[in-house]
Amino acid sequence: MSVYAADKLIAQARLLAAEYRRTMGKPLPGISSEIAEHDAVKLLRLEPRPEGASGYDAVDPARDGLRIQIKSRTIFDESKSGQRVGQLKMEQAWDAVVLVLMDEEYEPYEIYEAQRSDIEAFINSSSSSRAKRGAMSVARFKIIARLVWTREDGLEPEVWDNQA
Repeated sequence: MSVYAADKLIAQARLLAAEYRRTMGKPLPGISSEIAEHDAVKLLRLEPRPEGASGYDAVDPARDGLRIQIKSRTIFDESKSGQRVGQLKMEQAWDAVVLVLMDEEYEPYEIYEAQRSDIEAFINSSSSSRAKRGAMSVARFKIIARLVWTREDGLEPEVWDNQA
């Protein structure tokens, strides 16, 4: 499948997911993670994980094949607190996590990156059983992580030097 075909399919998936939520009153299961994975690979200039690899979703060729787990959260109402990041696979081999935040139209507006060591430090210092399982809020993730991409500015050059 060509890159154009994938981009076109993702655009259609965005429309379908947004319309499904408006019509049914609930999100279409699983779609946000597929869209986020596509967006992170494209916007951060990553490569999809090699065939047969597990525990991560992409690699960054500009950073010696850094293994990246991709998470997503679609924010439908920013006034609501308590948004959660999907459980991190702490038992798997990965180096960093990116969190793609999307709006109600399933369009990305911010991407954050956290290093494994920073996440492990939080988990080890937390008394929360949720944290011990690799679960955390979007707000906590944003505190631990660095903003690496925004809809307005694109890649943040001082954080994400992927120009090589």
